[in-house]
Amino acid sequence: MSQHPKTVRSLVIAAVMASMAMVAIEATIVSTAMPQIVTQLGGLHLYSWVFSSFLLAQTAMTVVFGKLADLYGRKPVVLIGIAIFLVGSVLAGFAWSMPAMIVFRLIQGVGAGAIQPVTLTIVGDLYPARERGKIQGYLASVWAIAAVIGPMAGGLLIRDLSWAWIFWINIPIGLASAAGFIAFLHEHEKHQRPSIDIAGATLFTVSIGALMMGLTDAGSSSNALVAFEFALFVVCGVLFVLQERRAADPMISFALWGHRPIAACNVATVLSGMALMGLTSFLPMYVQGVLGRSPVIAGLALTMMMVGWPSGATVAARSFHLLGLRRTLIGGSAFLPIGAVFFATLTPASTPMFAGIGSLVMGFGMGIVSVSSLILIQEIVKPFERGSATASNLFSRNLGSTLGAAMFGAVLNYGLAHSSTGSSATATVAVTADQLRQILDAAPGNAAGGGAVRFALHQSLHLTFVSILVISVLSVISVMVVPAIKLSQTRPASAN
Repeated sequence: MSQHPKTVRSLVIAAVMASMAMVAIEATIVSTAMPQIVTQLGGLHLYSWVFSSFLLAQTAMTVVFGKLADLYGRKPVVLIGIAIFLVGSVLAGFAWSMPAMIVFRLIQGVGAGAIQPVTLTIVGDLYPARERGKIQGYLASVWAIAAVIGPMAGGLLIRDLSWAWIFWINIPIGLASAAGFIAFLHEHEKHQRPSIDIAGATLFTVSIGALMMGLTDAGSSSNALVAFEFALFVVCGVLFVLQERRAADPMISFALWGHRPIAACNVATVLSGMALMGLTSFLPMYVQGVLGRSPVIAGLALTMMMVGWPSGATVAARSFHLLGLRRTLIGGSAFLPIGAVFFATLTPASTPMFAGIGSLVMGFGMGIVSVSSLILIQEIVKPFERGSATASNLFSRNLGSTLGAAMFGAVLNYGLAHSSTGSSATATVAVTADQLRQILDAAPGNAAGGGAVRFALHQSLHLTFVSILVISVLSVISVMVVPAIKLSQTRPASAN
């Protein structure tokens, strides 16, 4: 009889939720504290890089750690990820300058790049597809709760302690999560000696890092710098492809990523990630700048998405074993353009409730799409490929967010530079950053002032919301390419 200890699934899921909560809260709590941090540390021109460095490292390392989890097992990789994240958190609390803060946030991003894909892979290992949807709903609720609690917790910590505690609060959560994995997650030992594609991992990381930097800097930095970043992306990308074709155990399996269901789901994930970033970036701006409402009302309109997301995940969990993954995926994706229609038809006379309904509908669709696509991808691959497959989906979501920020930002800037004043069909006004700031800082309810600028902002954001609608329609088209997957014919999930 085997003496191999049994995994306690419920307690492992508790550890998964704790580790995810640590990453999710960090994503929202830092934005609350950044004004005070930059006041103390200086370096206002580096403000955006505190966020960009985290996202850059997380996106680039997601695929790398997903592959390592397939090679060495989930438990050691997730523990390494938690350790890296906690080291970054401790150091960030002691940051003495903005460049130091950016470096420490980058370390946090590396840890997050391990935690997210590996914890989701652990869920895929422990639960069969029919049960996994319910667990994914629990995990989605973690992000929804974090979106609400994060800013409030950040405000309280800054008021009563210091901004360093927004990073140090991760320490007890991370240690508790690590203890849960150590005590309750037990894997069979791997006896083979895996071959690590170090060259492939390095080239991939540099290539994706250069792409992310190029997208982030486009329009805000010198053309020469952006051109260099994109050139580095292309060169390293070509070298990466050549390396993967000759590697004995490549970092990325082109056959896996090119598999029709995986490719279609990941394209849909990229597009939905773009739409999500466009909505989260510009809906608050519309509610404040055009409708003249307070930041709290703008936040509530957007928070409705965080209500819809776990609701959609729960519906997907209850539906896909009856309707099938493909039908559930297509039906869920249809809610994206339906929700986007609300934003594309917003006018200065609309109410925040109208925007909130659109946010709720779109979040509902994204909850269904995210859960269904992840389960589908995990179901059609072999257990030793599940980490890489899961990481490919998360990588697609992060890449979509970055592409969305760059594209919709460019659309908004174009609209602001070519908007009509409303007094004449041919008259235009180029809205400056100072004018936009005055509108957003105006007292709530004072929508009468700056009428021409508000109208120009409405036109520009309308163009942005129409672009989100187009992207949402393309997402529906992409999921229609996914073939039918019968869960009854797939392999059962491993128990330990």
